[in-house]
Amino acid sequence: MSAVWRAARAATWRRRLQTVVIGALGSKLELPGGVSLTVVGFATSMSQSAGAWVMPDQLARFEAPAVQMLYRFTSAATEEQLRSSLAGITAALPRGSLDASRSYISLKAAFSGPSDDYLPFMTLFGILGLVVSVLIVGNVISGAVISGFRHIGVLKALGFTSNQVVAVYLVIVGLPAVAGSVLGVALGGLLTVPVLEAAFQGIETGTATIAVGTWVQVICVLGVPVLTALAALVPALRAHRLPAASAINVGSAPHATRGLRMQRLLSGTRLPRALSLGLGQPFARPGRSAMTLGAVVLGVTTVTLSTGLTSTLLAFDEASGGGQSTEFFVRAGRPGLGQATRKLNDRETEMMLRSLPGTLTVTPGVFVGVDLAGSQQPLDVQFLRGDTPSLASQIVSGRWLEGPDEVVVPPAFLSQRGLNVGDQITLVLRGKQVRASIVGQAMEGGPRFIWSSWQTLTGLAPQIQADLYQVRLRPGADAGSYARAVKAADPGLRAEIDADKGESIGTATVVGFALVFTTLLTFVAALGVFNTVLLNTRERRRDLGMLKAIGMTPRQVTAMTMTSMTLLGAASGLLGIPIGMAGHRVIVDNVGSIVFPDSTKDVWHVPQLALLALAGVTIAVLGALVPARSAARLTIAKVLHSE
Repeated sequence: MSAVWRAARAATWRRRLQTVVIGALGSKLELPGGVSLTVVGFATSMSQSAGAWVMPDQLARFEAPAVQMLYRFTSAATEEQLRSSLAGITAALPRGSLDASRSYISLKAAFSGPSDDYLPFMTLFGILGLVVSVLIVGNVISGAVISGFRHIGVLKALGFTSNQVVAVYLVIVGLPAVAGSVLGVALGGLLTVPVLEAAFQGIETGTATIAVGTWVQVICVLGVPVLTALAALVPALRAHRLPAASAINVGSAPHATRGLRMQRLLSGTRLPRALSLGLGQPFARPGRSAMTLGAVVLGVTTVTLSTGLTSTLLAFDEASGGGQSTEFFVRAGRPGLGQATRKLNDRETEMMLRSLPGTLTVTPGVFVGVDLAGSQQPLDVQFLRGDTPSLASQIVSGRWLEGPDEVVVPPAFLSQRGLNVGDQITLVLRGKQVRASIVGQAMEGGPRFIWSSWQTLTGLAPQIQADLYQVRLRPGADAGSYARAVKAADPGLRAEIDADKGESIGTATVVGFALVFTTLLTFVAALGVFNTVLLNTRERRRDLGMLKAIGMTPRQVTAMTMTSMTLLGAASGLLGIPIGMAGHRVIVDNVGSIVFPDSTKDVWHVPQLALLALAGVTIAVLGALVPARSAARLTIAKVLHSE
């Protein structure tokens, strides 16, 4: 559990007394007590547990109130093992001797915290896109093999070996795969630079480099073509096993016995003949239909996942908005910023706000920078008193503040410090310390922001007064009149409607990403349908010519072709919705900085599910529309000429 993650970039440690790592190299620091220190190097600490370092023998001269001890445990793979080991070495200490502790696991969580929020989301969508691509590649090569039976037979008759024929099809898919991988890695490398800079902004990284590793790029450039080749290998092996004579004789038409039973069953129904023929087509090529079904299922999964995430985030914004009551933030003017000084003191301001017509609740508060024992990073603590704020309804674990020496913290504060509700922390302000208990966890918030009671502030700095008043108005109260009344009572007060209500930037970002991924994957799934219908139409050119010769109209040809994919789309809707719902729960349960209440996760309703069930049909129709219309325009003379 080292406190120094990366060290000494411009100089080396000098093993002698009277040295320290801080400030400018070679400069002298004169400290009280006649201590003179020389700066010999620069260092940074990811844990922020110290801002300067000296030799151990030097510490005695500073009369430090606390000592930091670094340990390495034999069992340290999990946070539970670290807690158990820590309890073993501190069991003999007097109660309250341990101010704070931090492990390498919590440091890793703090380092990757901002990116962890998006990692489950982007990983799941990336996997969906990769699987859809593999299915489409398999479908394309399968169709190429089937439609090229005669070509395969000719190649083998000319002397090509079976392995050479397989190699032909692997090259067909391999060249575009390599080109796509190179372009994808290059484009991804450009996009990751601003994303990583935003994700790790404000985090001490020392000499660590925030960039995509070369091994990742190598794996993508080599791995994707290999995966594509494996997807194409299964249908390509069919060309390997096919004798030349059989390939030339059989051609590309499906076996007459395939789907015959289903066609006979459908012919006995009252459905129009064009629809019954279309419903039977998927059974003539079950393998191709299965791969197309898989692509559309994943498309429906993406639509369901995106819909669920959007609904959850909108519900979360509504839950964190404090209800339907209008909320004001009344702020005291700051003379240092050129603002008017308020006439009333803290308590008088609170009494005045409570006396105004329309006031429902008043919660005075103040933000104070407080140190956390064991860390050099100060906390922004909001100390509150008065009526219970709307934030109290956002507690997902534990309870709201009820007394002194209590704090409520966001999820990121706990995860990045390895703490739980019920643990204690030490707050330090102007030389005074308070041991506070973590009594509750809010839905969201930054890792350096917590809430505490006014009694806790009294124990640290009783002279500090509130300068921010959260006011909730009664239903029907006029916000404009209330703001004018506050200004008239004290020109040094500014009343502002809570601007944090409504859709947050984070929600808009995630919804935007989800929309982009959904559009791309839906388009890719529709391309899979397009390819399937195109292959089916090409194989059945003779059948289409015969059907047109006996009187089938172009509109009926279109209906038959569209119906064949509509069946797959309907089945995809039934299969993709449960997968999308499961993926939605996985994502919302693994966002590090937010804990979603159950009410924001239960977003599935019957009308919504009914619309999602039509997503598969929509994808199938969009993919089949162009080749279906092309088949409808096919003339009998052109078919017979090709035959």
